[in-house]
Amino acid sequence: MDTRQLLKQNFLFAGVSEEDLDELLAICRKKNHTRGDLLFSDGDEAEGFFIVGSGKVKVFKLSPEGKERILHIVHPGSSFAEAAIFGNGLYPAYAEPLEKSQLLFFPRDEFLGLLHRRSQLAINMIGGLSRFLRQFASQIEELTFKDVPARLARYLLDLAGDQSSFDLPISKTQLASNLGTVSETLSRTLRKFSDEGCIKVEGKKITILDADRLEDLAESYT
Repeated sequence: MDTRQLLKQNFLFAGVSEEDLDELLAICRKKNHTRGDLLFSDGDEAEGFFIVGSGKVKVFKLSPEGKERILHIVHPGSSFAEAAIFGNGLYPAYAEPLEKSQLLFFPRDEFLGLLHRRSQLAINMIGGLSRFLRQFASQIEELTFKDVPARLARYLLDLAGDQSSFDLPISKTQLASNLGTVSETLSRTLRKFSDEGCIKVEGKKITILDADRLEDLAESYT
């Protein structure tokens, strides 16, 4: 993992000076984790935030009955828990790797001290938190006003990008949780999309056959 390049690619640190990068590299710590390692729990004191170097991490909440609801799947190059180092300083959810992962950890006190000394980093952090809030607002809108087919269609289109075929990066059970539904409903919706000629499903491989139809579904409201 090229740590300097990883920092440059993260939206929190895009455009910062080489001197700022040197300071960031001086305080970050590489951590190796295996699948299922609990990185932090809901309500724990926020000791810092993370950037995924390799692997994947799920951020999730648990209901009083113990039902898991995945909030985010964090992929390489993306950060998580950065908002928790501000405010009341508590982690608002749980986090654990979905597979063997290498993470960069930024301790809270050292990072906040760096923000005081480096104004560009502070400006970038504000921008990063604003982006997080926009994503969170969009997620709430999706869950509140859109049904499962619309949410799934948007997820598949976003994941595909410019490609027509791709592999699902997470299990269907995890995807169902991420979309706020259950595995049975997800399977029925995938089968419906396939029957209607929108997609082709081969195990974890998805091929987009009718992107326009998926786009119409993604923009529909309940």
